[in-house]
Amino acid sequence: MRSASKIAMFEGKRIRRHWDPDQEKWYFSVIDVVAALTISANPRKYWNKLAERLRNEGNESVTNCHQLKMQSTDGKYYLTDTADTEVMLRIIQSIPSPKAEPFKLWLARVGYERLEETADPELAITRALKTYLQKGYSRNWINQRLKSIEIRKTLTDEWENRGVKEGVEFAILTDEISQAWAGLTTKQYKQLKDIKKENLRDHMTNLELVLNMLAETATTEISQTRKPKTFPENKKVAHEGGAVAGHARKEIESKTGKKVITGKNARDLKLTDN
Repeated sequence: MRSASKIAMFEGKRIRRHWDPDQEKWYFSVIDVVAALTISANPRKYWNKLAERLRNEGNESVTNCHQLKMQSTDGKYYLTDTADTEVMLRIIQSIPSPKAEPFKLWLARVGYERLEETADPELAITRALKTYLQKGYSRNWINQRLKSIEIRKTLTDEWENRGVKEGVEFAILTDEISQAWAGLTTKQYKQLKDIKKENLRDHMTNLELVLNMLAETATTEISQTRKPKTFPENKKVAHEGGAVAGHARKEIESKTGKKVITGKNARDLKLTDN
């Protein structure tokens, strides 16, 4: 099932979710929902007990849960119990929580917005624009960031066409590109900027974003021309694409005498046009 992974927030709580474009449904992590609605110190244990009780009662909600690989806080992907909106609402009915009603409304809104965006993708761009503006980012930076999303999507579509698997293999190729142009893996880059769960691109300067886009665009173009058939071949293409931007970075640094890769994150940059 091809799907788009995203993370949503409900009252400061992280909710992992997967969009299935074929069924046009969101699948939400049950553990994350339990953590958001309860005060349990161990949401996984809470869910296991609740699932056992529902099974004993003959409730089909547990049976209708699907296991999908979702990224954990350690960056790795694990099979996780997920449920679509309808099943999740049934599970919520079994959780005594004053947050249940607001969460139901939140689920309905998330589902409705995604269906709108499927019919009109421009709405997704508009919502992203508003979100970045609310966070204080400059319009110049936002324009670059939105373009970077389009370029990344084109690259991942190309990888899928070449048989690259979403998840670990995507991450390996992304690291190959990053290492080639920035001299750092994604993890090292995040450590330099002192960020953990946040999206690295949200903490890049305009110049960093532009060079990252060049690296990914070059990788896409080389891949479309060469049509790699194996993962090692895709890895070589990723390195070559990243190297194109790597040469550009070194040239800029030689002309300006300044390092392109900076440890500054969004807070340090004060979300300006830097």
